[in-house]
Amino acid sequence: MTEHNSLEKENFGNLPVGKNEDVEFSEELADEADRKAAQRAAEADARNEQA
Repeated sequence: MTEHNSLEKENFGNLPVGKNEDVEFSEELADEADRKAAQRAAEADARNEQA
């Protein structure tokens, strides 16, 4: 049985929800995709705080 198949039957509903996790981010090394991802993450955090 592969690892993928063994995970299919796991219940992940009881896992804690991550919020505002610390992630190292270097503007010097970031490309456009990194900046877009950071913007999307900030927008998602804002939406979750409103819910």
